[in-house]
Amino acid sequence: MPKIGDEVKNKQVVFRDYVSGFPQESDFISTSSTIRLKLPQASNAVLLKTLYLSCDPYMRMLMNSRPSAFSYSPGSLLFGYGVAKVLESAHSNFDEGDLVWGMLKWEEYSIVEDPGQLMKIHHTDVPLSYYTGILGMPGITAYFGFHEICSPKKGEYVFVSAASGAVGQLVGQLAKLMGCYVVGSAGSKEKIELLRNKFGFDEVFNYKEEQDLNAALKRCFPEGIDIYFENVGGKMLDTVLLNMRPHGRIAVCGMISQYNLDQLEGVHNLMHLVPQRVRMEGFIANDYFHLNANFLEAMLPYIREGKISYVEDTVHGLESGPAALIGLFNGRNIGKQVVSISTE
Repeated sequence: MPKIGDEVKNKQVVFRDYVSGFPQESDFISTSSTIRLKLPQASNAVLLKTLYLSCDPYMRMLMNSRPSAFSYSPGSLLFGYGVAKVLESAHSNFDEGDLVWGMLKWEEYSIVEDPGQLMKIHHTDVPLSYYTGILGMPGITAYFGFHEICSPKKGEYVFVSAASGAVGQLVGQLAKLMGCYVVGSAGSKEKIELLRNKFGFDEVFNYKEEQDLNAALKRCFPEGIDIYFENVGGKMLDTVLLNMRPHGRIAVCGMISQYNLDQLEGVHNLMHLVPQRVRMEGFIANDYFHLNANFLEAMLPYIREGKISYVEDTVHGLESGPAALIGLFNGRNIGKQVVSISTE
């Protein structure tokens, strides 16, 4: 085990250049450098050892050349949500040995100059990897997106697209706990079985096998949809708009079908929002990070009491990260995609 002051090898993943179309493993460089495990003097920094990294669909948008403060820069390290252990701290909020989650660089060891956005992990009776998913950004997305944006009521009809993913699997189960009727769509037989048998969805369909999405939705929702949790966009959103009930709500979490397109698909049925008085609202998890304590108070009992099931798809080693990330966009992952870096 390396000690403070040692110079060690530091595996890293570098973003090669901006991406057009579907990203490839060749868009990333697995490399290594050396790092001295010592904080700079007169700093407010923390030295972290990365334990887990999260692969999330939003990362594809950061690979585009469209100007953004959060876009990846060619030749720079990839970054995303992860879990880490504090090896040394010059910051008053953190001590050696603390566990944290937040935005991390894709490398084994990191010096974070401004650790104010990192969240300390206090509950370790659940797997630490859960803080990349059910207890991290995706969980916050699912919980507040459903409860705050969708304002669910018992007995309402809920549709979740990309329902086996990190967010969708949680939204569906939260809806069931509310007493809603829940339908999910996914793109493989294995995912469909997971939704039906593990997550308890009332009805499911494989969108790749449906020649007519509108017919599929009318079969599942003969009386229409009250709540749509949007993860896909494109044709799925366009068809859902035809099937919304009066005063329905659409929470727009993501649109993964659009991320690899140079020319985004148009949505033609927005006019249906008007006569049905449907509210559609986009949001991001960061809007609710300040409510993390409330979120944990609600979610941890569900996990501990077995009221919510959760599935992870884990690969091991930083060098496995690029392939795992790319796999999100062709449906290779089953559940939350996690990269395990270290268990120390």
